[in-house]
Amino acid sequence: QVQLVESGGGLVQAGGSLRLSCTASGTILSINRMGWYRQPPGKQRELVALTTASSTSSINYADSVEGRFTISRDNAKNTVYLQMTSLKSEDTAVYYCHASIQGSSGWWTDYWGQGTQVTVSS
Repeated sequence: QVQLVESGGGLVQAGGSLRLSCTASGTILSINRMGWYRQPPGKQRELVALTTASSTSSINYADSVEGRFTISRDNAKNTVYLQMTSLKSEDTAVYYCHASIQGSSGWWTDYWGQGTQVTVSS
């Protein structure tokens, strides 16, 4: 069973930093796209950052986080990270890991983590 597990969320003051991790486990043939989404209270889920395993240049950031957040991957560990700096109250949300994963059947499937809460106090 393929699973994504996030960690690293918590409470931080405005201007602080936080590092999120997401690790994929199970029977995995390959992982293509991997990224982070977030859902602020009362709002829709939105893209935060997205990358691929094949190219470090294929990176997208939401306008609201570009310059403050950095996405990176450790493909050997099936892990994606989100380094968040200069955090603002607007960054408060549940953060979700997402990945496109090829399982043992050869099929590609989108997976979501359970979410980790990030709360930024002012």
